[in-house]
Amino acid sequence: MSTSLKQAVTAGLGLAILLATAGSASALTDRAEWLRYLHAQRAAATEAVVREAPAASTPALRDSRAQPAPATPLPTTVALRGELPMSSGLSVRGEGPPQLAAAPAGSVAAARPMPQIDPAFLPADVSYTGKFAPGTIVIDTEERYLYLVKSGGQARRYGVGVGRPGFQWAGTHRISMKREWPGWTPPPQMRKRQPELPAYMEGGPNNPLGARAMYLGSSLYRIHGSNQPWTIGHEVSSGCIRMRNEDVTELYDQVKVGTKVVVLR
Repeated sequence: MSTSLKQAVTAGLGLAILLATAGSASALTDRAEWLRYLHAQRAAATEAVVREAPAASTPALRDSRAQPAPATPLPTTVALRGELPMSSGLSVRGEGPPQLAAAPAGSVAAARPMPQIDPAFLPADVSYTGKFAPGTIVIDTEERYLYLVKSGGQARRYGVGVGRPGFQWAGTHRISMKREWPGWTPPPQMRKRQPELPAYMEGGPNNPLGARAMYLGSSLYRIHGSNQPWTIGHEVSSGCIRMRNEDVTELYDQVKVGTKVVVLR
């Protein structure tokens, strides 16, 4: 028992002895006043006991409450390319809003638009009053047109690429062979001029002979397609007659081996 509680109990016993020895209510002038006094003393003793109880017996609500962990502040800036972040916003090298980097050379975004064929060299049906019979192919290298002569004074006209200066020629041949997606064997004279050329190239979209080829007699010349359609209408070849792939395919389907081909200058 604590000291304060012992003192309170002793005081109560002493009061009881005092009342007993007095033997009369006259010892107290006002019994109600003494009862109030005793009640106050008892309450004071109880409060003292509560104050002196071990701290562990009364949980401290303030300390026992789980406190939320301090929030980690979120970054306000995303820095790109290893640069230091600015105070706010998205930055690249500290120059304000991000800019798109230039596309590397050779990429789709950086590629230049392909040259387009001159519309004057697109296929067309035209009047024909020349001397050659229907079914004849006539090539005018000055105008850079190929005509497939039709009956009734008509012809189907196609734009072509022709031999560059030094490789121009004129003459008459017949189609000796037809090939779809032909392979290409550059002649020795060409390989001498261009040593980087392969000895042989398989047919396909990257082959300079294109989708179709019609060989002219025993010569080295052909009417063939091209993987460079923008060259149609120009002097570009080593003597062959060059057409767009879609045009040479159309012509190929209309002529046979033995068809007469006239090249004019």
